[in-house]
Amino acid sequence: MRLQTKLILIICSFLSIVIISLSSIFYYIMTTALEDQIGTRALKVAETVSNMPDIRNAFLTTDPSKIIQPLVEKIRDQIDAEYIVVGNREGIRFSHPIPDRIGKEMVGGDNGPVLEGQSIISKAIGSLGPSLRGKAPIFDEQGTVIGIVSVGFLTKDIHSITYTYQSRIEFISLIVLIFGLIGSVLIARNVRRAIHGLEPKEIGELYTEKQAILQTIREGIIAVNREGIVTMANRYALQLMQLPISAKITGRHIEDVIPNTRLNEVVRTGEAEFDHEMLIGDHEVIVNRVPIINRKHGVTGAVSSFRSKSELYRLAEELSQVKRFAEALRAQTHEFSNKLYVISGLIQLESYQEAIDLISKESDVHQNWVQFIMTEIPDPMIGGLLIGKFNHAQEKKLTFEIDPESSFRDIPAEMDRNLLVTIIGNLIDNAMEAVLAAEERKAPYVKLFLTDLGEDLIIECEDCGIGIPDEIGNTVFEKGFSTKAGDRGIGLALVQHAVHKLNGYITFQKNPECGTIFTVAIPKYPNSTARRPFPDHGTSTTGH
Repeated sequence: MRLQTKLILIICSFLSIVIISLSSIFYYIMTTALEDQIGTRALKVAETVSNMPDIRNAFLTTDPSKIIQPLVEKIRDQIDAEYIVVGNREGIRFSHPIPDRIGKEMVGGDNGPVLEGQSIISKAIGSLGPSLRGKAPIFDEQGTVIGIVSVGFLTKDIHSITYTYQSRIEFISLIVLIFGLIGSVLIARNVRRAIHGLEPKEIGELYTEKQAILQTIREGIIAVNREGIVTMANRYALQLMQLPISAKITGRHIEDVIPNTRLNEVVRTGEAEFDHEMLIGDHEVIVNRVPIINRKHGVTGAVSSFRSKSELYRLAEELSQVKRFAEALRAQTHEFSNKLYVISGLIQLESYQEAIDLISKESDVHQNWVQFIMTEIPDPMIGGLLIGKFNHAQEKKLTFEIDPESSFRDIPAEMDRNLLVTIIGNLIDNAMEAVLAAEERKAPYVKLFLTDLGEDLIIECEDCGIGIPDEIGNTVFEKGFSTKAGDRGIGLALVQHAVHKLNGYITFQKNPECGTIFTVAIPKYPNSTARRPFPDHGTSTTGH
């Protein structure tokens, strides 16, 4: 059964029960009150008649009915009672609406308390049928009960009065029920519209799916309502806030959870914010904030998604490595293609000796490079990177040298090789780009020095490029900054981030000849800090 139909049936059933119950209770109260009113009226009339001197004196005559009958009939007509009967202690009637019944015994069997001097209201079946009557005793001068006055109203007459009210109650109840039915239809339609026509089962499935989706998203997500109260937070958000997975932050104000958030500002202005940086605990995150807009274009809350900046850097590092490897393979392919063309030409010219000499020269250079790297830089990731950069430099007609005194054999096993590749690769790329950007390239070279002597790993990259102006300073390490045109400005930012993660520092200074010298120092041990083996001659930045 559809939700709309269920709501209509439930509301109508509940409304019907309430209306019927209230109508019955009202009818019962009204009937009881009417009977009490009529019974009290009958009793008051009976007491009034019993206290009349003419009635009392008539009992002293030989034929009381001649006096009593006309008198009480006149009163009966005035009060519209069904009967007024006066009788003696034996219950013999002295008056009755039907004259033939005068002198006969009263019926009903309820005269006992009256003969004892009490005035009562009772229901009994008299000679005219079931009736509600009030009875009062007649006392003589000595206070002795000498007779009884009974004033009665037939029950059927009372029912006829209550039936009129009952019909009105039923009519009003029917009208209320019809309005209730219309209201239930409108309520059911509004509910259906509010839940976008979904059924409860579908809503439950959507909620389950939403929870599963939120928990699988590798971004922190927090939602707040218009008052800034947290309504939802996924597991990853709790991790970034360094809270246990079982923590419940829903129902708390967002400022109590993240003091420096701008979600309340987004709720107030209704304007989204994208790619903002902020600090949550010890995590530097990139945040997006979007207001929640209802159908009437009103802001009912806001949602914030945020991701650790370190993860974004890691993705950028991986993309940068892929790019470097692709460029290295392309450069190597291009360079060897050119050499193969030269060798092919020499053979076709029958210059066999020159071809052999060229092959030997290239083989020796390559073999010496490989031999040196395998001996002094045995790490395959770093070694492969340097060979690729060497081939790339040859393609760009640049000289790429590794200092013969370099040694990078004592790298701790627990140190992240990817971070080292990021640092070395981006420093070399930056140096090559600086050399290529120089208008006058008298000595287009890039030199790299690596050493693992002592407690630190030292990386020094020297180029003869355009250099870094003094006014720029540490801004070279900011994401997006570049002295060259194009979509650049990420390399040195990645280097600084990697150095920071390895607990090291990076400096740069002017090359006395031309260009810039970058120096990186990284401690070999995780909990130590890199010392500065060289004095700072230029701008520096530290990861601490």
